[in-house]
Amino acid sequence: MSGLVLHNYFRSSASIRLRAALNLKGLDYSYAAHHLRKGENRSQAYLVINPQGLVPALELDDGKVLTQSLAIAEYLDEIHPAPPLLPKAPLDRARVRALAYAIACEIHPVNNLRVLNHLRTVFGVDDSKIAAWYRHWVGETFVPLETMLAGDTSTGRFCHGDEPGLADLCLFAQIVNNRRFDFDMSPFATIRRIYENCLAMPAFANAMPEAQIDAE
Repeated sequence: MSGLVLHNYFRSSASIRLRAALNLKGLDYSYAAHHLRKGENRSQAYLVINPQGLVPALELDDGKVLTQSLAIAEYLDEIHPAPPLLPKAPLDRARVRALAYAIACEIHPVNNLRVLNHLRTVFGVDDSKIAAWYRHWVGETFVPLETMLAGDTSTGRFCHGDEPGLADLCLFAQIVNNRRFDFDMSPFATIRRIYENCLAMPAFANAMPEAQIDAE
């Protein structure tokens, strides 16, 4: 596979997930930035690429476009199986997906930019209450997630074993975005340890928002 184009935004947590996945796989890609706060993702040109107007989207060298970060990550895992993002055993794969979905399906949908903007513009919620909303929904998942990770012998240096995978992509990106809302990570020793192990790897460090060409 060559000629990949990643349509993304430096601060988007779903984009962070996919940048880390591409880095882990050692795949080169062209970086196409779409500034979400300026509405560039709603331009007619981008809506042709992804009618949802969401990032990330991965454009393949044959012109086909993949959307939704976890679907793209699993596609990459099938095409480029080493290093694997999912374990081989069905039960282990289910565990990793459950950990990933706990973040991608429980936290992200209520805390992404368009939801927070809707709270501001339609309901008049101020920034302090927006931050409180964000922290509440992260905590609703991080409290049980910490228990799930700390209490399972399948947890190693990373969410599942000693190599990073799909769940770590989600966990890492979520914690990166938590910084902007002053979410207190001190109660979550296992989650913090996994994050630090991720950050020590170039694949994750190079996916950080501040490392991107459109960083502000």
